[in-house]
Amino acid sequence: MVDAVKPALEQQPPATVESPAKPAEQARQERAPDTGERPVPGTKPSDVKPVSPVARPAELPPPAKQGGRGAAVVVALIVVAILGLSAWYLSRPTSLLIQGEADSTRIDIAARVDGRVLKIPVLRGQNVDAGTILLQIDNPELLAKYQEAIAGKGVADAELAHINAGTRAETVAARKAEVDRAAADAALAQATYERIRKVAATQFASQQQLDQATATLQVAQRSLDQAKSSYQEALAGYTAEEVRMAEAKVVQAAAAVQTLQSLVDQLVVTAPATTQIYQINIEQGEVVSPGVPLLSLVDMHDVWLRFDLREDLVRDLKVGDKIAVRIPALADRRVLAEVKLIAAKGEYADWRATRATGDFDLRTFAIRAYPTETVVGLRPGMSAYADWPSAKQ
Repeated sequence: MVDAVKPALEQQPPATVESPAKPAEQARQERAPDTGERPVPGTKPSDVKPVSPVARPAELPPPAKQGGRGAAVVVALIVVAILGLSAWYLSRPTSLLIQGEADSTRIDIAARVDGRVLKIPVLRGQNVDAGTILLQIDNPELLAKYQEAIAGKGVADAELAHINAGTRAETVAARKAEVDRAAADAALAQATYERIRKVAATQFASQQQLDQATATLQVAQRSLDQAKSSYQEALAGYTAEEVRMAEAKVVQAAAAVQTLQSLVDQLVVTAPATTQIYQINIEQGEVVSPGVPLLSLVDMHDVWLRFDLREDLVRDLKVGDKIAVRIPALADRRVLAEVKLIAAKGEYADWRATRATGDFDLRTFAIRAYPTETVVGLRPGMSAYADWPSAKQ
């Protein structure tokens, strides 16, 4: 309808004189909304019929810009990606970074005797073979006791040899002579007694003389018996008990010598195996006591990795499993190690749950893992890291 009115208006000639519009109508026209219609000149606004909404063509929305639609799509994709990554990050299992340490067989050398350090012929970090002299200790008192024990052993040996040799021939001959003398004295006493007894029977000898003769005869007979016993003893030699006693004294003296010999040997301290000097705790000239560590040795051919883990972290770990670790001191070299020991430690972990949560204290387990191949440059004390439990192979 609007399009039909416009050609008709264009065909009419323009009016030469316009009548002034009424103030009320002019104000109403100024307040009237712009509906896309134009008033026809020479007509009153009331004469123009409003166009029906059905007959008026539909108004089309302004076309959207193509650049704004693309930016919205990109923002939507970014939001979706962020949400997806957040969901994946929150749902994936988290790994725990655990720290371990390289360790090896360590031997602490302590003195068994006291004394003054005489010489230390080795240096820290030096590789030594088994039997290498590590240090020497001076103890003059111990050496004197050792010499005394050796002398006592010699005395015991001599006594045993004397007993085993038996009685000397000269001793046997002397004992035989004593027997003959005692026999002669007994024969004389017997003859004297017989004469006095006969005289006393005829009253020519007193009873006192008879009693003296009787006593002298008895003494002579006892002396003869004693001389015979001594002579038999000389012939028989020492008894079996005396021989065993002498042998026991020899064994006792030998044990004393051996004891002091072992202590004297400890004055020179040697390396028990092929190792490396890790630490020297004394200086030359110091006085040392038994049991105090003097040197520390490490076996560089027996190096392993040690981890201390709570028991909730080792529930799926078993002996024979392999774990991947990193060694920062070796330029973060990755090393594959095999678990060969899982042992509970005596102390508890630092983390302790409260009883209010229903949990209990967790113990700590020592994990010992050996590298599956030789790692050049790996030394005791180097740190080792592993992402747990993803490090388990």
